[in-house]
Amino acid sequence: MNINTELKSLESFHLAVDETGAKERASSIAGRSIKKESKVLAIKMAASMIDLTTLEGKDSDGKVYAMCQKAMRPLEGDSDFPHVAAVCVYPNLIKTAKAALAGSGVNVASVATSFPSGQSPMKLKIEEVKKVVQMGADEVDMVISRGEFLEGNYQYTFDEVKAIKEACGEAHLKVILETGELETFDNVRKASIISMLAGADFIKTSTGKVQPAATLPVTLVMLEAIRDFYNETGKIIGMKPAGGIRTTKDAISYLCLVKETLGDMWLTPQLFRLGASTLLNDLLMQYKKEMTGAYQSADYFSND
Repeated sequence: MNINTELKSLESFHLAVDETGAKERASSIAGRSIKKESKVLAIKMAASMIDLTTLEGKDSDGKVYAMCQKAMRPLEGDSDFPHVAAVCVYPNLIKTAKAALAGSGVNVASVATSFPSGQSPMKLKIEEVKKVVQMGADEVDMVISRGEFLEGNYQYTFDEVKAIKEACGEAHLKVILETGELETFDNVRKASIISMLAGADFIKTSTGKVQPAATLPVTLVMLEAIRDFYNETGKIIGMKPAGGIRTTKDAISYLCLVKETLGDMWLTPQLFRLGASTLLNDLLMQYKKEMTGAYQSADYFSND
């Protein structure tokens, strides 16, 4: 496929982003609050959408095993509180996560394609993806080559995502745009549409290694790209903001943004994820507050 020809035929590709409008709308949603029963439901929904993540050089089998226990049973003794959607780890820890999560319904996601930089030859990226799938990854989080995209080499971006998608086989592909490096909202929209045309199952804001990472305005731009792409093609694509989402208030703001932009159909772990390492503890603290009327210390919850 010649991506430039394909893009010309897509009306949505030629829509410029109203950056001021996106920021104003995101700001208005961030200021909202919900109470009591609605808040409890939102907390549980957000927890069920988390990709519980550890991507550090000091990660170990023990750390990942402990994180998996928390992923399956975030709140011991409360069977009504849901497990998270997935755990996300480096490739060499897939085996540990897969064994720990067997039969739980929690997926294993692995980063790939020279995460977080994406700076390696295409052949090596494809080999890495095939390897992580062979090792048991249910989901693959790839990074696009931002340098190629910013030079206007959209064909490379399309071919890259398409090749990685083919290498994934049955595994789901999340395409990380690293929006903090894409410079403009228009570029974020372009990269979103190209990734979806190439076969992405999800588009994702960030690696969490570059600032700014996920923000409400940039997430809105990507959600609107998903909406417009769906309206033109009928293809349903998921969304994952990641990096910097730490509080229950943050999570609820993202849920409101999804509901208002895409509707209730996207409010499911199959189509919306929150990439986070520390969010779950705040959700648990707020949940206990709503259920008991009192906050518990963060010390009551593990840091895994």
